[in-house]
This record gives sequence, structure tokens and C-alpha cells, in this order.
Amino acid sequence: MKPINLIILSVFITINSISAAPATTIIFTTNGRSRYAFDVFSLPLDTTGHELQLTDGTSVNFNGHFVSSVNPNKNINTVTDPDPSSVKLIYVTERNGTSAIYLDEVSVSVSYPGLDRTRKRSVIETESTRSQHRLVGGNGRVSMKDRPSLVGDLLIYVSTHEDTGVARTSWAAVYSTQLSSGLTRRLTTEKVADFSPAVSPSGLWTAVASSGEKGWGGEVEELDTDIYVFLTQNGLDRVKVVEHGGWPSWVDDSTFYFHRRGEDGWWSVYVAILPQDMPFSVDSVVTRRVTPPGLHSFTPAASLTKKNIIAVATRRPNSDYRHIELYDVISGKFKDLTRLVAPKANHYNPFISPDSSRVGYHKCRGAGSNGKMIKNDLFLESIRIEVPDISLFRIDGSFPSFSPDGSRIAYVGLPGLYVINSDGSGNRVIDPDVSAFPTVWDPKRKGVIYTSLGPTFASEDTSVDIYSVEVDLDEPRFTKLTIDGLNNAFPAVSPDGKWLAFRSGRTGHKNLYIMDAVEGEKGGLTQLTNGPWSDTMSNWSPDGDWIVFASDRHNPGSGSFGLYIIHPNGTGLRHLIHSGSAGRTNHPWFSPDGKRIVFTSDYAAVSAEPISNPHHYQPYGEIFTMKLDGSELTRLTHNSFEDGTPSWGPKFMKPENVEWSIDEEKCSFEDSEWLAISNRVDIDEAKIQCGG
Repeated sequence: MKPINLIILSVFITINSISAAPATTIIFTTNGRSRYAFDVFSLPLDTTGHELQLTDGTSVNFNGHFVSSVNPNKNINTVTDPDPSSVKLIYVTERNGTSAIYLDEVSVSVSYPGLDRTRKRSVIETESTRSQHRLVGGNGRVSMKDRPSLVGDLLIYVSTHEDTGVARTSWAAVYSTQLSSGLTRRLTTEKVADFSPAVSPSGLWTAVASSGEKGWGGEVEELDTDIYVFLTQNGLDRVKVVEHGGWPSWVDDSTFYFHRRGEDGWWSVYVAILPQDMPFSVDSVVTRRVTPPGLHSFTPAASLTKKNIIAVATRRPNSDYRHIELYDVISGKFKDLTRLVAPKANHYNPFISPDSSRVGYHKCRGAGSNGKMIKNDLFLESIRIEVPDISLFRIDGSFPSFSPDGSRIAYVGLPGLYVINSDGSGNRVIDPDVSAFPTVWDPKRKGVIYTSLGPTFASEDTSVDIYSVEVDLDEPRFTKLTIDGLNNAFPAVSPDGKWLAFRSGRTGHKNLYIMDAVEGEKGGLTQLTNGPWSDTMSNWSPDGDWIVFASDRHNPGSGSFGLYIIHPNGTGLRHLIHSGSAGRTNHPWFSPDGKRIVFTSDYAAVSAEPISNPHHYQPYGEIFTMKLDGSELTRLTHNSFEDGTPSWGPKFMKPENVEWSIDEEKCSFEDSEWLAISNRVDIDEAKIQCGG
């Protein structure tokens, strides 16, 4: 059979017609996601009031947008008089295992009889303070939703529910849904990806950060996007107005702010002024830099009534945290907002109320002004998919694997090696300090797992070795199986428990080897692959006939990985799949019946501007499955985070969240590390004017 490249793969079957028999479970990791606990908060622009939590603390809630006035009935389309005692908010939520957009109307204050004052308080103090409605998502096609805006009866948002049919291109596109009728229209041009939509104050125009026809070039920090505008009603009259820019935010129908990373390396906010009359063009639009160099300023939010004020997220020199600040474009001065409330918490993606009284943003709800953290509560988060007979879970750990009977899960904590019952009970620390990756259970010897100890993402001559670990002993026993220590990693055990396939850099290149599973190299060693490339991340088929692995042999040293399959005797090498000449497809794992493979891939590219999220090693990676001939490609996850290291277990777990209680900080995640500027030597803090 000829190799199948996803670029030319043209026939996909619908995911509703795919099933796996018998019923089974897939678990995977999302980098950092289990620690986010995002909620939407707000502060007054004048910084005199209290911070209010606007969303209800369920799952993660983010990327909000204030609504001026709506009637939260079943149609949600009747304009009403604004109520000064409430806030109307639309936002993205990932509750119930899938992405959706909600509308909440929440009280921000409550009066008490006999008192002359109104006591400000958290809006989730009682249930009576909240009216909540799901607008889109949550019960239809599984997809990511993002950046909602509400214009009368029209909801504008990003969704990833349409497959482009082309490898390594984003599924992110802008849609409108008429809330009264449910009619949904695609506003983004076909074969184009649009991100970060913003609707002009009149509702006439929508501006987007768009890849245009260039597609995604593999960027992991700033996407190579331009800004386009089109008619909100139907997506027509689409035109490029700014080259190199993202995250537009309108001041009025002819002016918007946006961000870009300048040639000096600083992220800054810029303003674009459109001509009064069409046609628009890049040449007819005036742009200029607004925020100064010397700090990063990005994700701007414009004020509609205080037109000289914008809210921005910043990363300042020698700070590890992202904060929301106000910036006066006339005076050139910044004013702190969130740093005054929670100096050691990251705050994301500001938005301003229509009357310019409040600034909204999201942050981890466990980090308040007193620095108190809340503990994690989910070990396995059930993710809704449209594939029958498979349950899908996100695990709060890395490199997971099921025991042969599916009753236990081994995982790593980077650092640390752990074993836990699949119901979330009995978490056992095998070793809290080892740098272990990945995990795989011996199918015959009870309580034995295999892993490799040493640094990840290391060169061929780095000291990494394969170990077997007897985890059921009172004192777990680690037995070293490899000898020379030259990056021996990613063990995969044969179904009879006799052999281990693994990768090693002992020849100067990372190739695959097979050794005795009990005696290690001393009991026999065979080189399975040989060449000036990297073969890694292998997994053995349940019948023992095949070993699947990831490799860059199609372009050695490029960082591009595809999946290959080979017999344990070295014959039958076949290229299964990859997502393009520069794509990455990794971490393959056979289904228990051996008919399918689960893996992670950048086939669907990125789904949001990377700067809008916390740190990820790569702002892409979704979980897919396929048959062994490369057909029936099925996307399982939809989000803007980094999904990886999937494992396929032998029994079906009921698709419900599995809770646990561990001594881990819920908010222990980092901001994008490529925004770090503490080591810059060309910073002149005196040039940055910081107001009260």
C-alpha cells in the first residue's frame, strides 16, 4: 500500500458513523489545562470599587464580552432598559465536556433593609443573583467556540466545527447565529482561517485577524495574520485593511486598535483609522503605534465612551505575570488595575463595558488578593465526543497508561511517577522527584511498569535510561534495563511481555531497538531501524505483529514527524500518515482491538492567537484516531490548547468526571514564556510612564 499523506487525503467519513468495538476509553493530557480554573472577573475603571467574580466557578470560563441590554428570555432578542444593578455577560465555557457560549445576567450589588448603603459582594453568593442561558454549543456538533459578540439578535463567534479537508490548516472560522431562529451562517471565506473577531459599535463591520490564503506557517508565538473587515450581516465586502496584526477592537465604525510584535521585539498596540468612504484598502488605512516599547502590551480593548482610554494586557520587565492596565493614548500613561488586587496572578484578554464603567478579564479563580490557592478537584475530565463506544478523558497528569485490566492508571508529574485507581482513589507516589517519561504497563507481570528516566527533549548523547518499576512493593523497586545511557527512552512492551521496543541515540541518531523486557540489554538487543533520522515514541499492536512509531525520516532534522509502522522483525516498513511537509504527528497508541491508532497531530493547525492563552510549548495539537491504512481520520478534541500523549485503555469508563483531592495548586501554571523580558539589557524603565 502506498503511503498516505494527509495533504492529498480527500475522503473522510463522518465521525457519527465511526465506532470502535468493544467499548473502550482514551485518556490524554492537555498542557496546563487542569490548573486553569478560569472565571471572568471585573474591576471598575476608576479603581475605587471591588473586584467582582462574574461567572459561576464551573469548569473554565473565559473570553467574555459585556452586553449592553438584552432580555434573557428564551429568544434573548428583546431590547430592554439597562439595569444598573446587574451585568449581562456572554462568555466561553467548557462545562459538560465541550465548548459553549453562555449568557449570564448577574447582580453586582444587594441592598439590605435598614441600611443606607449597598454592599458590594461576589455575584455568586446566592443562586438568586444569576440568570443563565446557553446560546450555542454544548449539545450539537463538537467544536471549539471563541470570542463571542452579541449584536441585537445576532451572535458572532469563532467555531471549529467545519473540517477544511486540507492538512495543517486551521478549522477556526467566524459564524453568526440568529438567536431567535437558530439560523447559523458562515461569515469567513472558504479555505481561510479567521481569529479574534470584533464587531464595530454599530454592528455594521466585523474585523478579524486572518491567515488569508497564506495558511499557517507553523508559528508558535505570533501568527502571521493580517486584519480584514467584512459586513457583519453576511460576510460580504471582505477586504484586507492592515498587514501584520491581530486582536482588533473597535472605538467607532472607522477606528480600531490591534496588536503586533514590532521589529524591536516588543508587542505593542497600534491604531488603524479607516477612510470615511469605501473602498477600504491597506494603502488607504492610516496606522500608528500607540503603546511604547520597553514593555509588552497586547490584546487591546477599546472604550466606546472614553475614547482616549484602552485596556491592555501587559508583561513588564522583571515580572512573571500578565496584568490588565489602562492606557491613556493622549497622555501616554498607564494605570494599574489587576496588579493592585492580585499581583501574583495572570490576567487575560480584557474587555470594557459599553458605558466604560468596568473592565472585564479572566483569571484563575484560586488566586485572589490574599494569595490563597484552591486545590485541584478533577483527576479525569470527561470530554464529549461524537464517536460511539469510546469515552474520552483529559487527565491531570502526563504520559498516562492503563493497567492491563484498566483498573489503574500510571502517569508522570514532570517530575514524579505515580499510580492511581481509575476511579480517582488510591493515588500513590512512586517517586516524587524522578524525571520520568512515558509509562507503560507489563501485560503479564502484575504491578510492573516501564518508563525512562532523564531529561526530555534532549540530544542523542544525553544520559537517559529505561527502567522497569515494581510499583506494588512497599518500597517500589527500580531496575535499570539499558546500559550505555545514550538517550534510551519511550519503552513499548510486546503483548506477551517478553520484549521492549525503545528508542536510543547510541549510534548518534535516535533509532529503534528491541531488548529483553526482564533482563534488559543483558538478555538480548536487536536494532530495529537504522538511519540518520529520529525514530521514537513506539507502541506495540495487541497481536504483536506491528510496531507503530513517530519519525522524521521523510525530512531528517526538520522537526517534522509522521507515523510509520513496521514488523518487529524489521520488515514491512510503511508510512501511515503525517500532516504535511512541516507537520507534526506524534504519540501513537493502538486501540485494544488493534484496528485503530490514536495520536496527536497539528493537522488542524492552531485555533486561536497563541498570545491569548497561558504558556504552551506549542499552541497546537489535537487528538485524532485513524484506521491502520490511514483512512477514517477522526478529530476528537477541539480547543486552543496543547493536547498530547494519548493512551487507549481496554475497558469503557462511564463518561463522567472523576474527582480527587491532591496537594497541588490549582493556579500553578505560567504565562507564555516567550514573553519573558527580565533578561533584556536594553530596557530603560524610566521611559515607561506608569501612572498611579
